[in-house]
Amino acid sequence: MARSEITGRRRLRAHNVSHSNVKTVRWQHVNVQRRRLWVRELGRYITLKLSAHDLRCIDKIGLLDFAKRYGHRA
Repeated sequence: MARSEITGRRRLRAHNVSHSNVKTVRWQHVNVQRRRLWVRELGRYITLKLSAHDLRCIDKIGLLDFAKRYGHRA
C-alpha cells in the first residue's frame, strides 16, 4: 500500500457521485514517491517514501525538523 514513511498518510475513502446522486465508494490515493534526500546534519543520503505534501514541507523546514514534528528522531 502507498504510505508515507514519516507522516503515515495513506489512501482515503471517498465517493463517486453520479448525476442521479448515487454514491459509490472509491479510493483517493496519495501521491507517494520514493526519493533520495541529502541530510546535511548526517552528511549522507537517505531514501524514503514520501508524499508530495511531505516533500514541499521538507523543502521549507528541512528533513530532521520535519521528522521531529511527527515524532521521529534522527
